Amino acid sequence: MATAEVSNTKTLKVQRFKPADNPTNTYLTDEKGVWAWMTTVDHKKIGIMYLVAVAIFFALGGALAILLRTKLLSGAAIDFISADQYNQLFTLHGAIMVFFVLVPSIPAALGNFIMPMQLGAKDVAFPKLNLASFYIYVAGAIFTFIALWQNGLDTGWTFYTPYSTESSSSVIWVTMGVFILGFSSILTGTNFITTIHKMRAPGITWGKLPLNVWALYATSIIQVLATPVLAITVLLLTMERWLGFGIFDPALGGDPVLFQHFFWFYSHPAVYIMIVPGFGIISEVISTFSKKTVFGYWAIALSSLAIAFIGFLVWGHHMFTSGQSAVATTVFSFLTFLVGIPTGIKIFNWIATLYKGSIKMDTPMIYVFIFLFLFSIGGFTGIMLGALSVDIHLHDTYYVVAHFHYVMMGGTLIALLAGLHFWWPKMTGKLYNEKFAKIASVFIFVGFNVTFLPQFVMGAQGMPRRYYNYVDQFTAFHQTPTIGSYLLGVGFLIILYYLMHSLFKGAKSPANPWGSRGLEWQATSPPDFHNFDHTPVVIHGPYDYHQPMEEFQLGLAVDTNGHDSETAKEVVDKEREQWKNYSLG
Repeated sequence: MATAEVSNTKTLKVQRFKPADNPTNTYLTDEKGVWAWMTTVDHKKIGIMYLVAVAIFFALGGALAILLRTKLLSGAAIDFISADQYNQLFTLHGAIMVFFVLVPSIPAALGNFIMPMQLGAKDVAFPKLNLASFYIYVAGAIFTFIALWQNGLDTGWTFYTPYSTESSSSVIWVTMGVFILGFSSILTGTNFITTIHKMRAPGITWGKLPLNVWALYATSIIQVLATPVLAITVLLLTMERWLGFGIFDPALGGDPVLFQHFFWFYSHPAVYIMIVPGFGIISEVISTFSKKTVFGYWAIALSSLAIAFIGFLVWGHHMFTSGQSAVATTVFSFLTFLVGIPTGIKIFNWIATLYKGSIKMDTPMIYVFIFLFLFSIGGFTGIMLGALSVDIHLHDTYYVVAHFHYVMMGGTLIALLAGLHFWWPKMTGKLYNEKFAKIASVFIFVGFNVTFLPQFVMGAQGMPRRYYNYVDQFTAFHQTPTIGSYLLGVGFLIILYYLMHSLFKGAKSPANPWGSRGLEWQATSPPDFHNFDHTPVVIHGPYDYHQPMEEFQLGLAVDTNGHDSETAKEVVDKEREQWKNYSLG
């Protein structure tokens, strides 16, 4: 240990810290047993529980998708499910994938695990609230599935009125399940915002925050501000059906278009709850595997906040055919083009970061390139749909289905796969089979494009979405996506195989297998119960690959939490250059 004297009046005792490659005590060995996991307040275990729950729901939603595609293989020739069952299945598929998978997948699962470590914190600001958020999520899921078991749901995942006010299916009970889920999202967002503001280690200024944290910060703002609107909407729907209030039903003096306004005021920002955290993952992986400082740090960070802000202003582009005024449609069309600017900024800065980088094509990086290809298609087609003259013809066709999946699955889900493979060694302390991982990525890429590219053509030719049957003109366009869905299923089964195999027979991972500068990689793999056995003092930013590794963080010799240490912050922030004059042990 050495003492670094950086001024005449202040000293800070520091020691170099290198995480052990074979830790004996980790969060996985600290508390064992089912009850310990169920009652834990450790953000890492809560993140793992979220990840398992999301994986289960994804498997269910994916199975339903393959079932739907199999039905559409030959139109009326395959009739193992009825038209009514078909309506219920695609409603269930959409609701599961949106509310149970895409919304919580990155923020609640990967975000919970990684974000406190990237801040140098021992946990989130409110650990018990974090656990409560998970159980509220589980309660909402149980409530929803019990309701579905009783009488099904056939309204589509949007619950559009007037049909949802007249349907005999379990509309109210399912929407109440979604209402419960909303509390989980709000509490998680509140917890993350507080953690980012109050739990940063000494030296982590706003200019040194990892871009993943910036993305989660923007996402949390959307969760806190937008989710209550959905809650109010489903409560109004309940009041109308149970108490006879005239809110959405024209027969009672209501307006069904009002429901669409309420729903999309939440649901379009919800699109960014799903995709913005993925942007953060992409930034982390690109910098790590190109070994370069992120190009345009502040442009990428602030563009996340810009997307969060503008995302609240574009909901009307879902309603170009719903009878809006000409002025409203023109304004919403313009704002739709506008929201593409901060997204484009991110993509251009990512490409600039890759330029002349020492790129290593490991599995996380492969998924980054898949993301850039697929999400770009999704973004460009979204701009096309934002043009009023085009949307009038393509509205409610398979073109919209293809666009939505290129953004949500090609964006959010692929980013989730990139992040999962990137942080898997940190989460488990095990390495997966790289050969199998690359094979799976090929299945995912090919299967996805075979599934959804033909749907753009099919939609442009007029094939409506959500139809149980179709004319012979579209037979080939339905058969090809069905084959693609099978390829996708094989890809995900391969992923499940080698990740599970790694848990039992995988090689042990070193603390930092990727050579990353991120603070989370300066902990052991898997991490200690409190993440770090020291308080990190951060000198450089998370993407300063031109700086030597040993200068990145130092541990306080005094055993304090560091979050309230103004002395440490003052030393690091005001006199950081003088650190270079001292030998640190």
